Amino acid sequence: MQVMKSATQVETIQPSPPSLSSSLSLGLNKMRPYETVDHLVSCNAVVVFSMSDCCMSTVVKHLLFSLGVSPTVVELNEQADGPDIRSVLYQLARSHQPIPAVFIGGKFLGGVQTLMASHINGTLVPLLKEAGALWL
Repeated sequence: MQVMKSATQVETIQPSPPSLSSSLSLGLNKMRPYETVDHLVSCNAVVVFSMSDCCMSTVVKHLLFSLGVSPTVVELNEQADGPDIRSVLYQLARSHQPIPAVFIGGKFLGGVQTLMASHINGTLVPLLKEAGALWL
């Protein structure tokens, strides 16, 4: 999986997969959490791992929707394997607060701060276009 360090730098990382999760309500029943994340981000232009009761997650979703993007949203607090997926996101984010986690074009962009900074500095829309999430 690739992690976007900046608009021009990409780092490939392979975290050690956590233990097998319980049944996945995402329909990816036999995958480990890392494989679930990898599958979702490689098959969708934009993926947001979110918590339905998190205000920062709401900000991320509203910004993307306002730009005309229809991200794949995974509400971790509504998934049986949410805690396991969250552990994977902790490894990818290398921070204490991995939620919300935004992936664009198969690459980990970051959370709300990175998304907002990319929007303000004008790099977000080109990333979304490159990923096929916008057709402007």
